[in-house]
Amino acid sequence: MKDVVTGGAGFIGSHVVDELLKRNERVTVIDNFSTGRSTNLEHVRDRVELIEADIGKPGPWQKLVAEADRVFHLAALADIVPSIQNPGGYYEANVNGTYNVIDAARRGKQKRVVYAASSSCYGIPDNYPTDESAQIRPQYPYALTKRLGEEIVLHFGQVYKLPVISLRLFNVYGPRSRTSGTYGAVFGVFLAQKLAGKPFTVVGDGNQTRDFTYVTDVANAFVTAAESAVSGVTLNVGSGQTVSINRLCELLGGEKTHIPKRPGEPDCTFADVRRIKEVLGWSAKVDIEAGVVEVLKHIDYWREAPVWTPTSIATATEDWFKYLGGS
Repeated sequence: MKDVVTGGAGFIGSHVVDELLKRNERVTVIDNFSTGRSTNLEHVRDRVELIEADIGKPGPWQKLVAEADRVFHLAALADIVPSIQNPGGYYEANVNGTYNVIDAARRGKQKRVVYAASSSCYGIPDNYPTDESAQIRPQYPYALTKRLGEEIVLHFGQVYKLPVISLRLFNVYGPRSRTSGTYGAVFGVFLAQKLAGKPFTVVGDGNQTRDFTYVTDVANAFVTAAESAVSGVTLNVGSGQTVSINRLCELLGGEKTHIPKRPGEPDCTFADVRRIKEVLGWSAKVDIEAGVVEVLKHIDYWREAPVWTPTSIATATEDWFKYLGGS
């Protein structure tokens, strides 16, 4: 297969590239390196075509998408706070960018397009585990733009008969997760704090739980979706379990300090994964205990990451509280 991975130099995208290369596929990566890193592909650089381009703007890169057999669309801006501060930039990258990708795919009539959607579209759900029919309640611009991208992909699949699948990802963690930029995902924050000998900054009482899903499982879900005959569906990708932040602190090993609970965040994320098991025969293989062991083997990756403190977090998240209703 001739495969294109947008955002293929990023955290999840680079693992999708690895999974495709295991199958000896031909892989082209399109990335503008706003958050992706060329070092994430260093180990396979001689086996991939790497194109620097911004999918938020139409360009020659679209010909590569049109000519591909399959497209894995993972390029996006992530994180909550910067999406509140710069909604226009997020709309350009996550909505216009998705339109540019899927429109090129339409013109090329791909065999398959797999879209990286976000479980943040559920907002604060009514039920746990949360299935794909749950009400859509995005709480901040990042979640909204990822949802709009999903709508575009599914709509193009319906109208233009493109075989598309949207995968709603739950709390992905593992090696190569982003180390720079604004305050973000809990794993990266905690690992940098552990390296610096600082306490883990636990939001609220730490009893909130997350469906932590190991990145190689997620990459396998993308390739399994691409290899299937299924089309026009949205599927949760989760671990099948939910783990408290306090338990994560125990597994990582370190002291804790507590910071205020944030508005717009659910007390639990927990994917109902029955549908993806039924439709694709996929299930996660790496439990949280094994995943933490693997992450700790690569902890040096986070040495360059910012070390967050309660004070710096409070400053970085001011707009979060301002706009999402906190005090």
